Order: sequence, then structure tokens, then C-alpha cells
Amino acid sequence: MEYFSNLLISFGLINETWAGYLSFGIVVILLVLACLVAFLIVKKVVLRILKHYIKSNKTKWDNILVDHKILDRLVYFIPAIIVYNAAPAFGDGQGLVQRLTVTYVLAVTILLVDSVLNAINDLYNTYAKSSKEKPIKGFLQVVKIILVIVIGIVLIATLIGQSPVIILSSFGALTAIYSLIFKDVILGFVAGIQLSANDMVRIGDWIEMPKYGADGDVVDITLTTVKVQNWDKTITTVPTYSLISDSFKNWRGMFDIGGRRIKRSIYIDMTTIRFLSDADIERLKKIHYLTDYISGKEKEIEEYNKEHNINPESMVNGRRLTNVGTFRAYIVSYLKHHPQINDNLLQIVRQLAPEAGGLPLEVYAFTNDTRWIVYEGVQSDIFDHILAVAGEFDLKIFQNPSGHDLRQLNIKS
Repeated sequence: MEYFSNLLISFGLINETWAGYLSFGIVVILLVLACLVAFLIVKKVVLRILKHYIKSNKTKWDNILVDHKILDRLVYFIPAIIVYNAAPAFGDGQGLVQRLTVTYVLAVTILLVDSVLNAINDLYNTYAKSSKEKPIKGFLQVVKIILVIVIGIVLIATLIGQSPVIILSSFGALTAIYSLIFKDVILGFVAGIQLSANDMVRIGDWIEMPKYGADGDVVDITLTTVKVQNWDKTITTVPTYSLISDSFKNWRGMFDIGGRRIKRSIYIDMTTIRFLSDADIERLKKIHYLTDYISGKEKEIEEYNKEHNINPESMVNGRRLTNVGTFRAYIVSYLKHHPQINDNLLQIVRQLAPEAGGLPLEVYAFTNDTRWIVYEGVQSDIFDHILAVAGEFDLKIFQNPSGHDLRQLNIKS
């Protein structure tokens, strides 16, 4: 500025005051042009070449730097470097220029920190197993908040020319207010630690939380919210802390064990339950899944009745095969031979307490494929067969009378 001021005065066209103003304007214009030229050269030439190289090589992690505009953020430091080093040209205004430049640098640093932490999260997500088991997005958000607060304090202190300690001391007096403002953040951070430490939920888990209408896959876990994509493709947002304070069901264990449970009953009309006659036994022996069972039971029952001197003239005496018991044994054998039932997990076919609708016969087993469509297909096939084969045992499946039944009754009457 002094050089241009003396140069203008030497021309004898303006006085010293106006020479100072003009010299200041000239320096500012030259500095702006220098910053603009340097910025454009680096951004349009150097950065474009660098991006082309990054996109064309086989390394994948450096693409994340480009996608999150980290390199673009770094370019914004170039004007600051030029201005800071050119600050002495402003004479007495050097301190103010440098302070404003540092403020600008800190503001750009906040943007850079945001991009870097987002890139770290994306890079971590490339490790599919680790990112699902231990998502770090919530922790990175905490780091982001802390760094932004720290940089923000330094920025304000630099701008007003005070020590950051003074600003921090004033923050201490407002602790209660900050606790209220950042309540969700604090609770979310604590919940995130507990969820991660106890491995309670991961990205990709199927969870049910009726209180919030959530029933689907976890797609994102952040500092304050957990996003669940429901089966109807809607998104439910659940507060992170609620996963600690409230109850929810996680279906991960089903997928880990490799079996999906079938637990369904059919209702037998109790008026059709009876003992098997000798003719029935001979007929049912021809069913492959029952041949060994009936042969073994016949021998066992014969020995028992003989040992206890049972009078065979009445079917009530001693032990005898029933159609419902044999039917249950058939279902047990059918499930054991079914290729899509997991033999390593529990299998039960049991009678429940009789109800107004009949005798419940419950099938409890696990498919060896946890996919929903496959599971529903296997379950349907099993019960299709059970319902169809019940007639072979002279059993009827109970159902409430329909209009057709009433019409048939009228015709017969």
C-alpha cells in the first residue's frame, strides 16, 4: 500500500488521503485476482487431473475422497494462505486481515471435518460384516459435534480477539441449559454405547417394536435415531434411546441358527376320534411313514395287555391304538422325512387342551430356510398335506357351519 500510495502522490494528481484509499483498493483488487487465479488453476486444472487419476485407478478408498468433496474443501485453503501471507501489505490493518483469514480457515475446517468423518463412515461401511455388527455412525456424529463446538469456540474467540478460555468459562455457567438442549444427543450417545457393547441391534437386523409401528429391517443407526424399513417399504424412525428403555424383538437369532419356526394348529372334530379296528390297523400299515410305528406299537400293546391279563372283548380295556394318536405319529414321521425341515432343531406334534372348536393338534418345527417366501411355501405345503391326509384316519377337521352346510341340512330334512 505504501508503494502504490507514494507512486500515486508522485504523479501529483491526488492528495495523500485519496492516495491511501486508492492504494488500498489496488492492493485488494490485486489480492483478489491472485486468489482467484490460484483457486481456478488448482480447481480446474490440478484437481481435475487428480480426480481423473483417482477415478481411473483400481484403488477404491480414494474414490470416497472425491465423492465427499474432501479435495474440493482443501482447495478453499489456497486463497486463505495467499491472503494471510499478503497481510503485511495492509500495514496497520495486518492484524485484522490475519484474524479474518484465520476465521475463514476455521469455517472451512468445519466443512472439511464434516466431509472427512462422512468419508470415514463410508469407508468403514465397505467392510460389510464389521459395519453391520458395530456401526460407527453414531460415534462419528458425537466426534463431529465435539469438533464443531471446539472449532466454533476458537473461531468466535479469534473473531473477537479474546482467549478461548474466556468463552469456555461462560459456557460452564450455562451447563444446565446445554444439557436440556442436547438431551437427545446425550441419551443417544449413551444408548449407542450400550447397543454396541451388548450387541443388541445391527444394521440389517429384523426388529419388531409395536409401540412405534416398526416391523422390518434396520437400515441406519445414528446418534439420535434408528431407521427401520417396514415390510410395506415405509420408513419408521425410532429414537435410539428407546431401544434401551423399551422392549423390542430382534429376529437375528432366527437367521443365525438357520431355522424359522412353524407353530400352527389344526382343530380335530372330537366326534370323529375313536379306537382303530384290526382292519384299520392293517390298512394304515401300508403307509410308509407308519409301518414301523404300528408294528412296534402292536407288539408293545400286545405284551402289555398279556402281562396285565386284559380282557380283549371290550375295546375300553387295556391299551389300544387310536386314530388321532396314529395321525399324530404320522405327522411326526412326515416332518422327520421332510427335506425342508431342520432336523437339528426342536420338532413336536402335540395335543393342546380341547376347545369349543375341537381338539387342537399343534405342529411345532423349524424350516431350514429362513427366507420369508420359502418359509411360507414350506409351511403351506405341510399343512396342505396334513389337511388332505386327515381323512385317511377317519378324522374330520373342525370348521364352523357355513351357509352351504345349512342348505344341505334343509335338503336332507
